Amino acid sequence: MAEIIWTEPALNDLEEIANYIALDKISAAQRLVRKVFDRVDLLSQSPNSGRNVPELSRSRYKEVIVGPCRIFYRFSIDTVYILHVMRVEREMRKYLLRDRDLKGR
Repeated sequence: MAEIIWTEPALNDLEEIANYIALDKISAAQRLVRKVFDRVDLLSQSPNSGRNVPELSRSRYKEVIVGPCRIFYRFSIDTVYILHVMRVEREMRKYLLRDRDLKGR
């Protein structure tokens, strides 16, 4: 059984998405967070169950989808690292470029 480790950026991403949803309906935001954590917990038993990230075809990163979220992770033999959470409608390439530009400042 693999240990699940949430990175701070991934937790911040999920919180940002939940806060936005909570503006309309708090219970929907709470359900989403619960669903995301439940799905991620399943990775402890089968870390390879996610799909390869289509935009990152040659990487070792994988993802699971819990609408409206894409949860990105990588794993080793006994650890699953949750790296990033983003809304499904965001374009990965634009997001990565924007993130790189912000870090370069």
